[in-house]
Amino acid sequence: MKWSLRIGRLAGIDVYVHVTFLLLLAWVALMDYRATGSIAGASSGVILILTVFAIVVLHELGHALAARRYGIPTRDITLLPIGGVARLERMPREPVQELAIAIAGPAVNVVLAVAIWLILTVMGIDPLGGEFVTGDALFASVFMVRLFWVNVILALFNMIPAFPMDGGRVLRALIAMRKPHGEATEIAARIGKFFAIVFGVAGLFALDNPFLVFIAVFIWLGASGEASAERQAVTLAGVPTSHVMITSFRTLLPHDTLSAGMDYLLSGFQQDFPVVSESGELVGVLTRASLVEALRRSGPDTHVSSVMRQSFETASPAEPVDTALSRLRASDLRALPVVENHRLLGLLTMDNVGEWVMLQTAMARTGRQ
Repeated sequence: MKWSLRIGRLAGIDVYVHVTFLLLLAWVALMDYRATGSIAGASSGVILILTVFAIVVLHELGHALAARRYGIPTRDITLLPIGGVARLERMPREPVQELAIAIAGPAVNVVLAVAIWLILTVMGIDPLGGEFVTGDALFASVFMVRLFWVNVILALFNMIPAFPMDGGRVLRALIAMRKPHGEATEIAARIGKFFAIVFGVAGLFALDNPFLVFIAVFIWLGASGEASAERQAVTLAGVPTSHVMITSFRTLLPHDTLSAGMDYLLSGFQQDFPVVSESGELVGVLTRASLVEALRRSGPDTHVSSVMRQSFETASPAEPVDTALSRLRASDLRALPVVENHRLLGLLTMDNVGEWVMLQTAMARTGRQ
């Protein structure tokens, strides 16, 4: 995700923090300082927020480890001001697997809440009754009670059946046990949009809470995006890559100069250029980023062979297009070369896939395939 800084690695998964999260910390520190008039008051607020987001990382790690059990890797975990996001390579189609992955995050919060409750019980504190110890342990007891309620609230809030939140994914998985996956997604998305409207109205008129409005927008856009992605997946199911790939495109030779790539870039919409030998064998890819950087560093007379990428993902014409798309999304390429026996046959791009799906949907609506 853009504007994110890597802060570490947990269970083999990179953890990032978005720069807007740092703005949240600054805002919390400022508000607490104005409320208490002391650095200590501001620091306690920042410490609480950092601890809350550490819990959010554990929540997302629960999703990631559950997905790993089913052979689904996680690209990374990113902390945002509204929470965390674990980017899985894909969501499972099996309802039982999606149910386990979705419920794993809130389950982490339940376990943490129970553990904190046991610790508080040993300390003689009742988090439900608001009883605290006195003296030097006062701050620790208040802090622990807050963490208890943070985990309770996170578990309950995430289980609201507002797709694509965790509870919404649980709902889709349960519906998908009885209905086709596409239909289950449409139902869950409609329910998610209903909750988005409820949150938006409550945030604007009842509670005067801008954060609820922000969550409403997130749920609405997320539900719409998930439903659109599901419709695309259904349309592309079983379609070979050769049916969707671009067959009219520009290529470069290894001994061409970057000026040729610059001319191609300016004269069309293509951004990544396959590099082929005289015999037509694919030997590399020149990406737009590499082209721009090399032009700045060494000039337009540099040979393509010294700049092109020689290690990259490819697709075969017979493989399902959704499988190839997964590799394209995971790469930093704009176009995935489609290759057979080392010879370049076409390019797979997100734009062309989207246009193909749009045309297929339009023809289906008129009864023509």
